[in-house]
Amino acid sequence: MENNSGNSVKSILKAFAIIETLNEAGPLSISELSQALQMDKGTVHRLINTVKQAGYVIQNPETKKYANSIKLFEIGQKVVTRTGLYDLARPHIESLAQATGESINLGIVKDNEIIYIDKKEGMSTIKVGIKIGTSIPMYCTGMGKAVLAHMRPAVRDEIISRIQYVRYSVNTPMDQKRVEQELEDCRQKGYSMDNEEYVNDLISFGAPIFGYKGEPVAAISISFPKSRFTEEYAREFPELVKKAAADISRQMGYIA
Repeated sequence: MENNSGNSVKSILKAFAIIETLNEAGPLSISELSQALQMDKGTVHRLINTVKQAGYVIQNPETKKYANSIKLFEIGQKVVTRTGLYDLARPHIESLAQATGESINLGIVKDNEIIYIDKKEGMSTIKVGIKIGTSIPMYCTGMGKAVLAHMRPAVRDEIISRIQYVRYSVNTPMDQKRVEQELEDCRQKGYSMDNEEYVNDLISFGAPIFGYKGEPVAAISISFPKSRFTEEYAREFPELVKKAAADISRQMGYIA
Protein backbone atom coordinates (compact mmCIF):
# COMPACT_ATOMS: atom_id res chain seq x y z
CA MET A 1 0.00 0.00 0.00
CA GLU A 2 1.33 3.48 -0.93
CA ASN A 3 2.21 6.08 1.65
CA ASN A 4 -0.44 8.72 0.92
CA SER A 5 1.19 11.32 3.14
CA GLY A 6 4.55 11.06 1.39
CA ASN A 7 2.97 11.04 -2.06
CA SER A 8 0.88 14.09 -1.23
CA VAL A 9 3.96 16.08 -0.27
CA LYS A 10 5.76 15.04 -3.47
CA SER A 11 2.72 15.93 -5.54
CA ILE A 12 2.58 19.39 -4.01
CA LEU A 13 6.26 19.97 -4.76
CA LYS A 14 5.76 18.83 -8.35
CA ALA A 15 2.72 21.09 -8.74
CA PHE A 16 4.74 24.08 -7.56
CA ALA A 17 7.53 23.09 -9.95
CA ILE A 18 4.99 23.30 -12.79
CA ILE A 19 3.83 26.75 -11.65
CA GLU A 20 7.41 28.01 -11.35
CA THR A 21 8.32 26.66 -14.79
CA LEU A 22 5.31 28.38 -16.36
CA ASN A 23 6.30 31.54 -14.54
CA GLU A 24 9.77 31.46 -16.10
CA ALA A 25 9.01 30.09 -19.57
CA GLY A 26 5.49 31.30 -20.30
CA PRO A 27 2.79 29.17 -22.00
CA LEU A 28 3.85 25.52 -22.45
CA SER A 29 2.23 22.32 -23.64
CA ILE A 30 2.13 19.08 -21.66
CA SER A 31 5.01 17.74 -23.74
CA GLU A 32 7.10 20.87 -23.22
CA LEU A 33 6.46 20.83 -19.48
CA SER A 34 7.29 17.13 -19.34
CA GLN A 35 10.59 17.75 -21.10
CA ALA A 36 11.47 20.85 -19.06
CA LEU A 37 10.76 19.11 -15.75
CA GLN A 38 11.90 15.63 -16.79
CA MET A 39 8.55 14.41 -15.57
CA ASP A 40 6.21 11.78 -17.02
CA LYS A 41 3.52 13.26 -19.31
CA GLY A 42 0.76 11.46 -17.43
CA THR A 43 1.93 12.93 -14.13
CA VAL A 44 2.17 16.42 -15.62
CA HIS A 45 -1.33 16.11 -17.10
CA ARG A 46 -2.82 14.95 -13.81
CA LEU A 47 -1.13 17.64 -11.72
CA ILE A 48 -1.77 20.53 -14.07
CA ASN A 49 -5.46 19.66 -14.34
CA THR A 50 -5.66 19.75 -10.55
CA VAL A 51 -3.90 23.13 -10.41
CA LYS A 52 -6.16 24.36 -13.21
CA GLN A 53 -9.29 23.35 -11.25
CA ALA A 54 -7.97 25.36 -8.32
CA GLY A 55 -7.74 28.41 -10.58
CA TYR A 56 -3.97 28.86 -10.64
CA VAL A 57 -3.44 27.80 -14.25
CA ILE A 58 -5.34 28.57 -17.46
CA GLN A 59 -5.32 26.81 -20.81
CA ASN A 60 -5.45 28.47 -24.21
CA PRO A 61 -8.35 26.79 -26.07
CA GLU A 62 -6.60 27.22 -29.43
CA THR A 63 -2.97 26.29 -28.71
CA LYS A 64 -3.86 23.97 -25.78
CA LYS A 65 -0.88 25.42 -23.92
CA TYR A 66 -0.98 26.23 -20.22
CA ALA A 67 -0.04 29.44 -18.41
CA ASN A 68 -0.30 30.75 -14.87
CA SER A 69 -3.50 32.67 -14.13
CA ILE A 70 -3.66 36.01 -12.31
CA LYS A 71 -4.68 34.27 -9.07
CA LEU A 72 -1.08 34.09 -7.87
CA PHE A 73 -0.62 37.70 -8.92
CA GLU A 74 -3.57 38.71 -6.75
CA ILE A 75 -2.09 36.85 -3.80
CA GLY A 76 1.17 38.66 -4.43
CA GLN A 77 -0.57 42.01 -4.25
CA LYS A 78 -1.88 41.25 -0.78
CA VAL A 79 1.55 40.08 0.35
CA VAL A 80 3.13 43.27 -0.98
CA THR A 81 0.59 45.41 0.84
CA ARG A 82 1.11 43.57 4.10
CA THR A 83 4.90 43.55 3.94
CA GLY A 84 5.72 47.21 3.65
CA LEU A 85 4.72 48.70 0.30
CA TYR A 86 2.64 51.35 2.03
CA ASP A 87 5.50 52.37 4.34
CA LEU A 88 8.08 52.32 1.54
CA ALA A 89 5.96 54.38 -0.83
CA ARG A 90 4.66 56.98 1.59
CA PRO A 91 7.78 59.24 1.64
CA HIS A 92 7.81 59.24 -2.17
CA ILE A 93 4.12 60.11 -2.28
CA GLU A 94 4.75 63.04 0.06
CA SER A 95 7.75 64.17 -1.97
CA LEU A 96 5.86 64.00 -5.29
CA ALA A 97 2.93 65.92 -3.86
CA GLN A 98 5.28 68.62 -2.62
CA ALA A 99 7.14 68.84 -5.95
CA THR A 100 4.06 68.92 -8.18
CA GLY A 101 1.31 70.41 -6.01
CA GLU A 102 -0.99 67.74 -7.44
CA SER A 103 -2.65 64.56 -6.16
CA ILE A 104 -0.46 61.46 -5.87
CA ASN A 105 -1.97 57.96 -5.86
CA LEU A 106 -0.74 54.47 -5.01
CA GLY A 107 -2.59 51.39 -6.22
CA ILE A 108 -2.41 47.61 -6.39
CA VAL A 109 -4.16 45.13 -8.67
CA LYS A 110 -7.15 42.94 -7.89
CA ASP A 111 -8.52 40.96 -10.79
CA ASN A 112 -8.81 43.45 -13.69
CA GLU A 113 -9.01 46.54 -11.50
CA ILE A 114 -6.75 48.88 -9.58
CA ILE A 115 -7.45 49.49 -5.91
CA TYR A 116 -6.34 52.80 -4.42
CA ILE A 117 -4.44 52.00 -1.20
CA ASP A 118 -2.96 55.43 -0.51
CA LYS A 119 -3.06 58.98 -1.82
CA LYS A 120 -1.98 62.51 -1.03
CA GLU A 121 -4.22 65.34 -2.14
CA GLY A 122 -2.65 68.24 -4.01
CA MET A 123 -2.41 71.73 -2.60
CA SER A 124 -4.94 73.17 -5.02
CA THR A 125 -8.53 73.78 -3.97
CA ILE A 126 -9.63 71.68 -6.99
CA LYS A 127 -9.45 68.06 -5.85
CA VAL A 128 -9.45 64.86 -7.92
CA GLY A 129 -11.83 63.05 -5.59
CA ILE A 130 -11.06 59.32 -5.96
CA LYS A 131 -10.96 57.86 -2.46
CA ILE A 132 -8.72 55.21 -0.87
CA GLY A 133 -10.31 51.79 -1.28
CA THR A 134 -11.91 52.71 -4.61
CA SER A 135 -11.59 50.06 -7.34
CA ILE A 136 -11.26 51.32 -10.91
CA PRO A 137 -10.70 49.58 -14.27
CA MET A 138 -7.15 48.90 -15.41
CA TYR A 139 -7.54 49.46 -19.13
CA CYS A 140 -8.53 53.14 -18.94
CA THR A 141 -6.56 54.51 -15.98
CA GLY A 142 -3.00 55.72 -15.52
CA MET A 143 -1.99 53.28 -12.77
CA GLY A 144 -3.87 50.41 -14.38
CA LYS A 145 -2.20 50.78 -17.76
CA ALA A 146 1.21 51.21 -16.13
CA VAL A 147 0.90 47.81 -14.44
CA LEU A 148 -0.92 46.04 -17.27
CA ALA A 149 1.68 47.08 -19.85
CA HIS A 150 4.50 45.43 -17.91
CA MET A 151 2.82 42.18 -16.91
CA ARG A 152 3.88 38.90 -18.45
CA PRO A 153 2.14 38.55 -21.83
CA ALA A 154 0.02 35.54 -20.79
CA VAL A 155 -1.31 37.32 -17.70
CA ARG A 156 -1.85 40.57 -19.60
CA ASP A 157 -3.67 38.79 -22.43
CA GLU A 158 -5.99 37.04 -19.98
CA ILE A 159 -6.95 40.34 -18.35
CA ILE A 160 -7.47 42.06 -21.71
CA SER A 161 -9.65 39.19 -22.90
CA ARG A 162 -11.98 39.70 -19.94
CA ILE A 163 -12.45 43.47 -20.35
CA GLN A 164 -16.07 44.55 -20.49
CA TYR A 165 -15.81 47.89 -22.24
CA VAL A 166 -17.78 50.69 -20.62
CA ARG A 167 -17.69 54.33 -21.73
CA TYR A 168 -16.83 56.12 -18.50
CA SER A 169 -15.81 59.43 -20.12
CA VAL A 170 -15.08 61.18 -23.40
CA ASN A 171 -11.86 59.27 -24.19
CA THR A 172 -12.49 55.81 -22.74
CA PRO A 173 -10.93 53.10 -24.98
CA MET A 174 -13.72 50.94 -26.38
CA ASP A 175 -11.83 48.20 -28.24
CA GLN A 176 -8.93 45.82 -27.70
CA LYS A 177 -6.80 47.23 -30.52
CA ARG A 178 -6.63 50.68 -28.93
CA VAL A 179 -5.89 49.23 -25.50
CA GLU A 180 -3.02 47.16 -26.91
CA GLN A 181 -1.63 50.20 -28.76
CA GLU A 182 -1.69 52.28 -25.58
CA LEU A 183 -0.01 49.52 -23.58
CA GLU A 184 2.73 49.23 -26.19
CA ASP A 185 3.27 52.98 -25.99
CA CYS A 186 3.50 52.67 -22.20
CA ARG A 187 6.11 49.91 -22.47
CA GLN A 188 8.19 52.03 -24.83
CA LYS A 189 8.06 55.19 -22.68
CA GLY A 190 8.08 53.63 -19.22
CA TYR A 191 4.99 55.54 -18.12
CA SER A 192 1.28 55.72 -18.93
CA MET A 193 -1.09 58.60 -19.53
CA ASP A 194 -4.79 58.71 -18.75
CA ASN A 195 -6.19 61.53 -20.86
CA GLU A 196 -9.80 61.82 -19.65
CA GLU A 197 -10.27 58.06 -20.10
CA TYR A 198 -11.98 57.34 -16.80
CA VAL A 199 -13.09 60.75 -15.49
CA ASN A 200 -13.92 63.75 -17.66
CA ASP A 201 -11.43 66.60 -17.25
CA LEU A 202 -8.99 64.36 -15.33
CA ILE A 203 -5.46 63.59 -16.55
CA SER A 204 -2.87 61.39 -14.90
CA PHE A 205 0.62 60.03 -15.48
CA GLY A 206 1.43 56.64 -13.97
CA ALA A 207 4.46 54.34 -13.64
CA PRO A 208 4.82 50.72 -12.52
CA ILE A 209 6.43 49.58 -9.28
CA PHE A 210 8.32 46.29 -9.56
CA GLY A 211 8.98 43.64 -6.93
CA TYR A 212 12.28 41.84 -6.48
CA LYS A 213 11.41 39.23 -9.11
CA GLY A 214 10.81 41.87 -11.75
CA GLU A 215 7.02 41.65 -11.82
CA PRO A 216 4.91 44.84 -11.61
CA VAL A 217 3.30 44.75 -8.18
CA ALA A 218 1.80 48.24 -7.90
CA ALA A 219 1.77 51.67 -9.51
CA ILE A 220 2.02 55.32 -8.59
CA SER A 221 0.44 58.24 -10.43
CA ILE A 222 0.11 62.02 -10.54
CA SER A 223 -3.47 63.22 -11.19
CA PHE A 224 -4.79 66.69 -11.92
CA PRO A 225 -7.65 68.51 -13.70
CA LYS A 226 -7.26 69.10 -17.43
CA SER A 227 -7.54 72.84 -16.84
CA ARG A 228 -4.10 72.83 -15.20
CA PHE A 229 -2.38 70.78 -17.92
CA THR A 230 0.62 72.61 -19.41
CA GLU A 231 3.63 71.81 -21.58
CA GLU A 232 5.70 71.91 -18.40
CA TYR A 233 3.48 69.23 -16.86
CA ALA A 234 3.81 67.09 -19.99
CA ARG A 235 7.59 67.39 -19.87
CA GLU A 236 8.28 67.08 -16.15
CA PHE A 237 5.58 64.89 -14.61
CA PRO A 238 6.36 61.67 -16.52
CA GLU A 239 9.99 61.87 -15.42
CA LEU A 240 9.03 62.59 -11.81
CA VAL A 241 6.58 59.69 -11.57
CA LYS A 242 9.03 57.30 -13.29
CA LYS A 243 11.77 58.23 -10.82
CA ALA A 244 9.48 57.76 -7.82
CA ALA A 245 8.35 54.36 -9.10
CA ALA A 246 11.96 53.32 -9.79
CA ASP A 247 13.08 54.41 -6.31
CA ILE A 248 10.27 52.43 -4.65
CA SER A 249 11.05 49.43 -6.86
CA ARG A 250 14.70 49.45 -5.77
CA GLN A 251 13.58 49.53 -2.14
CA MET A 252 11.37 46.54 -2.92
CA GLY A 253 14.51 44.67 -4.05
CA TYR A 254 14.12 45.13 -7.79
CA ILE A 255 17.35 45.36 -9.80
CA ALA A 256 16.81 46.79 -13.29
